[in-house]
Amino acid sequence: MEQVDPYLLIIQASVIIILSFFFGEVSKRTNVPSVLMLIVLGIIIKIGLDAIGYGNLNFFPILEILGIIGLIMIVLEAALELKLERDKFLAIGKALTVALLGLIASTWVAAIILEYFIDGMSTQSAWLYATPLSILSSAIIIPSVTGLKGHKKEFHIYESTFSDILGIMLFYFLTSQLPITPAAGETLDVVEHTGTGGLAYLGNVLITIVVSLFASYAIVLVFQNIKSHVKLFLLIAVLLLLYAIGKKLHLSSLIIVLIFGLLIANMRLFFQGPLRKWLNYKKALHIYEGLHVVTIETAFVVRTFFFVIFGVTISLASLLSVDVAIVSLLIILSIYLIRFIILRIFVGTDILPQLFVAPRGLITVLLFYAIPTEANIPNFEPGILLFIIIGTSLIMTLAMVADKKRTTSAIRKVASSPVGYERWKAPTLLEAPVEKEA
Repeated sequence: MEQVDPYLLIIQASVIIILSFFFGEVSKRTNVPSVLMLIVLGIIIKIGLDAIGYGNLNFFPILEILGIIGLIMIVLEAALELKLERDKFLAIGKALTVALLGLIASTWVAAIILEYFIDGMSTQSAWLYATPLSILSSAIIIPSVTGLKGHKKEFHIYESTFSDILGIMLFYFLTSQLPITPAAGETLDVVEHTGTGGLAYLGNVLITIVVSLFASYAIVLVFQNIKSHVKLFLLIAVLLLLYAIGKKLHLSSLIIVLIFGLLIANMRLFFQGPLRKWLNYKKALHIYEGLHVVTIETAFVVRTFFFVIFGVTISLASLLSVDVAIVSLLIILSIYLIRFIILRIFVGTDILPQLFVAPRGLITVLLFYAIPTEANIPNFEPGILLFIIIGTSLIMTLAMVADKKRTTSAIRKVASSPVGYERWKAPTLLEAPVEKEA
């Protein structure tokens, strides 16, 4: 294969980022998720690559690296959005409950469906495959709910953020229970596992939390005193380093990123008592604001290339499979049925359009590609993944468009029937009639 022109690659990458920006603007006006446009762009690129003879390129290593960075950026971005304020504790608690129950119930039902319909799918593997399919996509939801009422918008931001975090934790808990595959030439006398159960995982989490708190306080205190202008990407490099080292030590590394994000987003809460005198709030706030911008920008770029490459790697032929359609539709139906029950219990009767705002997206794909080799099920069709992502995104789009039309119609009705008014007049006192004397 002849060498690819580097300037051509720069042109292509630049055009993809520019198109992604315009897709985002179109998404704001039409409520069509930009994710779908990026996937379609990837499919078009795949057709072009096939036409010029580059259709067999292996994009998986790039996808894997983008996936790791994407997970870190999404968790960090979500943590930076969580303001742990006293007046929001009720809303946060409600969103957390809905996200947790929705995740567990959806994963359980999806696992039953996958185990029944897919040959070779064990209960453990079914739960592992079902978890990514049960996680809400904050990357799609947060930009899509900007036009909703304040309390509904706030609910979706919190719920999708918690769904991302809890779903990732559940996924890595399940992977920690997988049997270890012996290396070539080695044998295992007994079946070994990467974990020893729930207590071992809980201990792992507690150790990670302690390490994360120590590291987070240290990072804030050190970086607030760095005077160099080049420190935000240095900070991200430190987080990436801690994440990678944590992975090598079999710690729940994403908790490190999560706790750091929560700490720097809620510094007044975490720096109390004697710790307050160590914090230079103005300098630390400047780091938070800059980090927030860098995280959003980085997440945008990673998300753009990830979904385009995902579109390049998928097989559209799998969408035409009857089995794929049946499994996908059953899982989609279960998602909204479970969501309806949970929202009616915890939110009440006003559950539109919240009921239909449950798209799957970046986290779903990232975790799917993070499934360990020893847990891979050859009979699982990746088309199920694409079908559910497209299906839930389109349902959310239709619901948001309908809600926007309903709101616009109500505003026009009110505007066409303005409240009348009359000029105010001071009241007059009527004199009592004077009786004539007899």
